[in-house]
Amino acid sequence: MKILITGSAGFIGFNLAEALLKKKYLVYGIDNFDNYYSKKFKLQRNRVLKKYKNFSFNKIDITKKKELKKYLINKSFDVVFHFAAQAGVRYSLKNPDKYKKVNIQGFKNLLENLKNKNIKKIYYASSSSVYGDHKKFPLKENLILKPKNIYAISKVKNEKLASKYPNKKTFICGLRFFTVYGEWGRPDMFIFKLLSSYKKNKNFLLNNSGNHYRDFTYINDVVKILIGLIYKKKFKHNVYNICSSKPIYIKKAVNELLK
Repeated sequence: MKILITGSAGFIGFNLAEALLKKKYLVYGIDNFDNYYSKKFKLQRNRVLKKYKNFSFNKIDITKKKELKKYLINKSFDVVFHFAAQAGVRYSLKNPDKYKKVNIQGFKNLLENLKNKNIKKIYYASSSSVYGDHKKFPLKENLILKPKNIYAISKVKNEKLASKYPNKKTFICGLRFFTVYGEWGRPDMFIFKLLSSYKKNKNFLLNNSGNHYRDFTYINDVVKILIGLIYKKKFKHNVYNICSSKPIYIKKAVNELLK
């Protein structure tokens, strides 16, 4: 089985790629090594993947339509995992145009170039942020979406684009990730920032004083779910929550981590 992973040097893309490579799948990765967070860290992840003989990598920017088309034109894949996107809610308030370019236009470019390839399955990253301020847990996929920022809006747009994908032979599925954490995690996320501040003996500014809940999802559990979804036999657009369904009070999480 041949699998394409966009954003293969990112947190989730890297962990999924390595798990698939260990299972002897043929994995093709693309990434542009964006500098939103440490480019060095992404290059380290990529070096790990390139040690596997069944891994093929190309530096590709999905916002460059011609470049992406040239890469895909003579290639065929059974499954595509699309994780190449601009992350970060707070950063979206400072640089909203980047989210429109990468998350929306980049996804359009990818779907446009895949529509005639008869790929069996396409999985793309959405986010729990599409639910906005819903307070009732666990959150259900059929809730009314209430995106509060351009990052969340870009993910809702992706879901709408996917629902109109013209090739009806392709099963296309959105993955609403809930605060994924673990090995090789993003250094801009809560747990890494807290531990880094503690190690450096610096003050840590806790959003909303920690008076809220967050559904943390361990990366190895995410990878197991994603690999399981490869064999799912449904052929219509679906969206799934990828979560633990066990939200934790942030103040409690901080106290446990500091112990």
